[in-house]
Amino acid sequence: MDLFMAISLLSFLCFIFFICKPFLHKRNQCCYLIGYECYKAPDDMKLDTETCGKLIFRNKNLGLNEYKFLLQAMVNAGIGEETYGPRNVIDGTEETPKLSNSLSEIDDIVFGTLDKLFANTGVSPSEIDVLVVTISMISSVPSLPARVINRYKMREDVKVFNLSGMGCSASVIAVDLVHHLFKTYMNSFAVIVSSESLNPNWYCGKERSMMLPNILFRLGGCSLLLTNKTSMKHKALMKLKLSVRFHGGSSDEAYESCTRIEDSEGYCGFFLTKTLPKAAAKAVTMNLRVLVPKMLPLRELFRYAIVSFVYSKYNHKGKSPTLNMKSGFQHFCVHPGGRAVIDGMGRSLGLNEYDLEPTRMALHRFGNTSAAGIWYVLSYMEAKKRLKKGDRVLMISLGAGFKCNNCVWEVMKDAMDDVNVWGDCISRYPLKSTANTKFLEKYRWIHESDPTLSKKFEKIENRFES
Repeated sequence: MDLFMAISLLSFLCFIFFICKPFLHKRNQCCYLIGYECYKAPDDMKLDTETCGKLIFRNKNLGLNEYKFLLQAMVNAGIGEETYGPRNVIDGTEETPKLSNSLSEIDDIVFGTLDKLFANTGVSPSEIDVLVVTISMISSVPSLPARVINRYKMREDVKVFNLSGMGCSASVIAVDLVHHLFKTYMNSFAVIVSSESLNPNWYCGKERSMMLPNILFRLGGCSLLLTNKTSMKHKALMKLKLSVRFHGGSSDEAYESCTRIEDSEGYCGFFLTKTLPKAAAKAVTMNLRVLVPKMLPLRELFRYAIVSFVYSKYNHKGKSPTLNMKSGFQHFCVHPGGRAVIDGMGRSLGLNEYDLEPTRMALHRFGNTSAAGIWYVLSYMEAKKRLKKGDRVLMISLGAGFKCNNCVWEVMKDAMDDVNVWGDCISRYPLKSTANTKFLEKYRWIHESDPTLSKKFEKIENRFES
């Protein structure tokens, strides 16, 4: 009888274990954002109108036509007077970059954000189990992650990943990587460091499509602390709900739409082709095909299906039906890649100016900081106290390759109001217009001889004044 009872009890416990195992396993697969820090460079590294003018005019490869192009691009780019450039550009040595200066630039960004992250979260570097560094445009020996490990004396068994060439999508890709690692490594802390090295990658030639990155890309970076420890849930800012990645590199057209090459005179830079908008549109569409069914409510999917059927059946002319993305998300962190990118993403997602405000203001204040850009956007939302417990935040980024990646976060607390890097300027935002009229005023003489260009700028001025 005792043996029978023992066998019965054991069988019952085994049954309970197998029933509960999937739930316990899923419980340990959570991914919480405990904290993040964005980088703000010192004031003497600002690329204001005066500094940008000196930078352009000392490039002996440029002529009047290039000046006109740069003036128009600079005024319309959505970039303000307070973005930051690399030290060698400020000092006038961009044509002869040094490795020591490049590493010093990265150290300032990486160590500056990590010092604040560890101090504000109370987590020690010795507690970190996973380290992911995503800085595409520079390589060193020892590696950049090794510099972090050496600086903070991390443990010998820390799992290290060094992602290269991921571009503006790198931080979202790193989040997805950590999320998958958390399925194997239980009760772990992970740190992600994302930035870009501008010091050795400033374009000094005269090809128009390769000059645009100089206007858009600016110095910046961020560090994130993630965990799957349920004991840290009460400290979490957000919880990862879903991550979706799409890579269209199998298409030659998409692959070649954004590449780093040498021009005819041997200057390195990013070459952007005319097929880039098409590649980006396809990447976004393919990504949303996976995301939308998982995150939008059934009523919205049903509504869209009915409207699309009626539209196709009766061959209606005009605007085609679109999904209401706001039925599944309250906030949108769109990559601040440039005004054209923001406008295009706004149209694709059906967003209004309120939804795009954080992205436009992040571009104006900090420029395109590559993979860190969406975290400056999130920080703006915090500083403006937009985020409430239970809200969903869609982060969506684009990158060379061509790829589109996104992740969905759920806000875990109402007190997400850290001003982070916006403390000294958030009261001035939002702006009515992000056109750089100071640049236009100072260099008006460049376009006065061109009636067509002059009319374009008159329209910009009128729009700004109204």
